[in-house]
Amino acid sequence: MTVAKIRIEGVSKSYTADILALGRIDLELGANSFTCLLGPSGCGKSTLLNMIAGFVEPTHGRVLVDGIEVVGASADRGVVFQEYALFPWRTALDNVAFGPMIRRLPRAEQRERAERYLTLVGLAEHGTKFPSELSGGMKQRVAIARALANGPSVLLMDEPFGALDAQTRETMQEELLRIWQEDRKTVVFVTHSISEAIFLGDRIVVMATRPGAVKEVIEVGLAHPRERSAPDFVALERQIKQLVREEVEKLGIV
Repeated sequence: MTVAKIRIEGVSKSYTADILALGRIDLELGANSFTCLLGPSGCGKSTLLNMIAGFVEPTHGRVLVDGIEVVGASADRGVVFQEYALFPWRTALDNVAFGPMIRRLPRAEQRERAERYLTLVGLAEHGTKFPSELSGGMKQRVAIARALANGPSVLLMDEPFGALDAQTRETMQEELLRIWQEDRKTVVFVTHSISEAIFLGDRIVVMATRPGAVKEVIEVGLAHPRERSAPDFVALERQIKQLVREEVEKLGIV
């Protein structure tokens, strides 16, 4: 039997005796898949992502990548956050080369990797610029290139476009799809946006809240490129909106 790329087995997370952030979670994610974790604030999306990353330890259960239990962070799992977290004193090229440098790769290979991934994210001409000279979308492209430069097989993204304006966000969604189709990583992407999840993911995990759990797993089944105004897209958006609304209502927000 083929081993899932990421296997989440009976995972739960309690921060205190009174706070159960995640109830029991069981999921399998295939290699080269693009999975979106969707749900209201407080449903445990980021907690689950951080457990896959190895930043947070489950209270119960385990997370496996390629059949090996996650016990800490690894270069094989690249992470991109909403905050760009770039070193302001390093150029775009040097930011991307940072991981290979820490891994003590030869200097020529550090530069080759940095140039390759800056080119992949469309910033080949901006390698000598500092973060202060880049737009928000360009900074996030550098952050994605930096994550990819370590050669991870898994890319974990926690609302990476949440701080961008609407037009830049849509552009970055298109760019991310292009990069994924070219580089074929296994992507796990946290978002609050239903439209973003449908546009990007081939699978959407809708999260329930109190405690966090899997409410429904939806196979998107729409060919790329996806048109947001297409009837199938709109129908799926309406279906997922109802699922999310049910969870928001539990929180007493609406």
